[in-house]
Amino acid sequence: MVMAQRLSAEARKQALNGLNGWAEISGRDAIGRTFNFKDFNEAFGFMSRVALVAEKNDHHPEWRNVYRTVEVTLATHDAGGVTGLDIELAKAMNAIAGQLGVA
Repeated sequence: MVMAQRLSAEARKQALNGLNGWAEISGRDAIGRTFNFKDFNEAFGFMSRVALVAEKNDHHPEWRNVYRTVEVTLATHDAGGVTGLDIELAKAMNAIAGQLGVA
């Protein structure tokens, strides 16, 4: 299996320009976003759908859920920072959230 390559700072900034709601995390080579849903059920449903994508791609997020809020941090630990895997998972999360009516 080929290890994912860490994105340069410029490539990461370019990728973030196309990712609504995502930003670099201060003090860390990672990106993050907070999703707010209408209730716990919707937040948990989002997490369940994302978990299926993450498992399929063998790339898992760091996340935290409190009631209707899901806080996500993405970084590829083996690469020591953000890779294309993180960008693709962020895109998938945005698409799933969009299907649930969260911008």
